[in-house]
Amino acid sequence: MHEPVSLSAMPKVGIVGASGYAGAEVLRLVAGHPDMELAWATGDRQAGTRVTDLYPNLHAVAGGMVFEPFETGMVDGTDLVFLALPHGASGKLIRELDGASIIVDLAADFRLQDASLYPTWYGEEHPAPELLASFAYGLPELGREPLVGATRIAAPGCYPTSAALPLAPLLRAGLIEDTGIVVDAASGVTGAGRDKYGFCAVDENFQAYGLVNHRHTPEIEQALGAQVLFTPHLVPMNRGILSTCYARPTGRTSTAALMDVLRDFYAAEPFVVVTDEPPSTRGTVGSNCGHVTVRYDERTGWVLALGAIDNILKGASGQAVQCANLALGLDETAGLPIAGMYA
Repeated sequence: MHEPVSLSAMPKVGIVGASGYAGAEVLRLVAGHPDMELAWATGDRQAGTRVTDLYPNLHAVAGGMVFEPFETGMVDGTDLVFLALPHGASGKLIRELDGASIIVDLAADFRLQDASLYPTWYGEEHPAPELLASFAYGLPELGREPLVGATRIAAPGCYPTSAALPLAPLLRAGLIEDTGIVVDAASGVTGAGRDKYGFCAVDENFQAYGLVNHRHTPEIEQALGAQVLFTPHLVPMNRGILSTCYARPTGRTSTAALMDVLRDFYAAEPFVVVTDEPPSTRGTVGSNCGHVTVRYDERTGWVLALGAIDNILKGASGQAVQCANLALGLDETAGLPIAGMYA
């Protein structure tokens, strides 16, 4: 744990890559945050475009703001910078951001502690391997202390968050095996970014992808300390992730015993809800909360753990703001929605 950095009375915030879904959601959260001041927002491909031309939902907070091209000098005097860039871009830019007191990266560039994993899973050598150790991994419910007063934070991926929340307490309690875990996860199309898929490509379609080599696999394994077979699926909805996870118990157990472990582990956590009913993506949309549950199937001997999140909030932007709150010494829940939308 670090001492909070000395910052402005109202920390000034910049967002690099604010024109994508995750960046625009960070913008929305920061603009409504009681203890942050939005100073600038960049979007190189959208430079000069009004924020509200792309995101009319931001009229009330963005006014006439335009996306700016990124320039290194913008960082000087900025207390907190969010990086909402495509994977690979943050690592190439990071040395230009020394003027920022705190950096929160939403991409995968600094999530993995082992630099040798990047060529295998991301297709290229890491551009700044010497900086990996300086980034705290930002899943507060599974490791809060390194985030308090941190100056460099790597916010987790959406799939790893949805899988780690239901599985980690069971692994830490020694109740499930740490090999042979299967994670089947389904995500809304916003997880692929703003420009990748058109309506016709995803409507009336349900598809697995990234078979046996999806790049979030090593991050899930790092977060859990366990071996995982991970299969993601794309479903025709805007946002949300549901992870269905299968594991073998280490000994005799029951649904009641497993549920007690989840309830005890998350009893004091404002952003995790342990539900008796199976969690749904609809129940988490618009919220920074993850919903988790677990079952034991006596017939087959499998443990079934499920986690649902809003992939843009708890899976990206909301979690990044949650981490920033901890780094700044603020109320962890400040500026973040707990209740979701339903209709």
